[in-house]
Amino acid sequence: MKIPTLPFTTTDWSSVPVVEYPGETGKALWRTLDIGDIRVRMVEYTPGYVADHWCNRGHILLVLEGELHSELQDGRRITLTPGMSYQVSDNGDAAHRSVTETGAKLFIVD
Repeated sequence: MKIPTLPFTTTDWSSVPVVEYPGETGKALWRTLDIGDIRVRMVEYTPGYVADHWCNRGHILLVLEGELHSELQDGRRITLTPGMSYQVSDNGDAAHRSVTETGAKLFIVD
């Protein structure tokens, strides 16, 4: 990841429009800031959310609230709680998807 040249910038996430994406169950609510090739997101998953796809994209993900289960297509399941993160490269490991019973709020850079 290379951060392009830009001035010092702050983001008031409450002013970034929300885009809703349905999951297999539940919803993902994204607030997205695009900076060159980098996407920075504040994401909320509703309780009972299950992603509708397996993802091969690289991410740096930090759990701010709730509990997130990252399921890997090879059968592994990792549980993350507030203050925990994961880092994965593009096509760097088994595809993954997000699942939460309780709901979760995340900060993601990819």
